[in-house]
Parts: sequence; C-alpha cells; structure tokens
Amino acid sequence: MLKVEIRRPRIEDKQELNQFFRTVITDTFRREGIADLIEDIEAEIDSKNKYLKMDLETSGEKRYFLIALAEKKIIGTIEYGPASKLIHHCTNGLLGNHVEVGTVFVHPYYQRQGIGNRLLGEMLQTLKSLGIEEFCLDSGYKTAQTIWKKKFGEPDYYLRDYWGQGQDHMIWKISTSGVYF
Repeated sequence: MLKVEIRRPRIEDKQELNQFFRTVITDTFRREGIADLIEDIEAEIDSKNKYLKMDLETSGEKRYFLIALAEKKIIGTIEYGPASKLIHHCTNGLLGNHVEVGTVFVHPYYQRQGIGNRLLGEMLQTLKSLGIEEFCLDSGYKTAQTIWKKKFGEPDYYLRDYWGQGQDHMIWKISTSGVYF
C-alpha cells in the first residue's frame, strides 16, 4: 500500500505545486476532450497558483490548502476558501457566504487509489474543527461530476449547457456532519 503524507504546504513547495497544477489541469482538459481551450487551461492554472499564493501569504487565513505526498513528491491537493463568484452568481447568492472546497486534484499516475478520499476526509476534519457546518463545491468537469454524484448525490444546482452544448455545471451544498470518509 502506498504511504501517503498529508500536510499543509510550505513556501519551498510552491514551485513543485505550480508544476503539479500544470500537469493535472492539462491532463484534466485532455481527458474532458477540451485540450484545445489553451486560454482556459492557463486561466485555471493561474487561478490555482493565486489561491496557493494567498494561502502561503496569509498562513491559511484566506485560502487553506492541504497537499498529499508520496515518496516526497506532491501527488494531490485540496483547498477551501470563500465561495467563488461563479457559485455566488449561479445560486443567486444563496451559497455566497459558504466556504467552497475545491482544487481537489490527484496526479494522473496516482488516481483511483483513494488519495482524493483521504484529502477530502482530512479537509472535512479541518472544517469541523473550525466549527464549519456546511460547505459547497462545484464542478464543470464530467469526470469529477460523476465522482461527486457518487459521494454526495445529485447536485443542488444543475446548470445544463452552462459551458456550452453538453458542458454542464453542478453545485453541491454539503453538511460536514453527514459526510464520512
């Protein structure tokens, strides 16, 4: 069994995390059949790097990351922070005051080995310890949507063709007390 360490990122992890985001996001777009959306890929990578920078500069106050490592190599990430403008807009502000769990990425080589579940479990414990009773998450990626549906059921908000024909967006509102990993 793979030995995985989950911890907070450090400043010295920044360069490796930047490359990790590039690898995983590029692979995700390829798997989703949208690898030709180069500007969107770059925007997504830039967004994750900005979130990481916020975390490192505020010691987790504005964004809070956890990373998974195996053999001293970063293989996964998860973070939480304020709900995105997209969630705020798509829910007419109803989830605007919730925290959003996002940036749940696992390196392609390590997918389907429980790393995402471990990261999610650690994040849920963190949220509970902070007294956070509900959070939201969203996804426009079909593969991730399938995973979230299995874990959390049907989304609370289903935005058909939001990103274009056949490219739906889904948003879930989740209670920390009802989820276990």
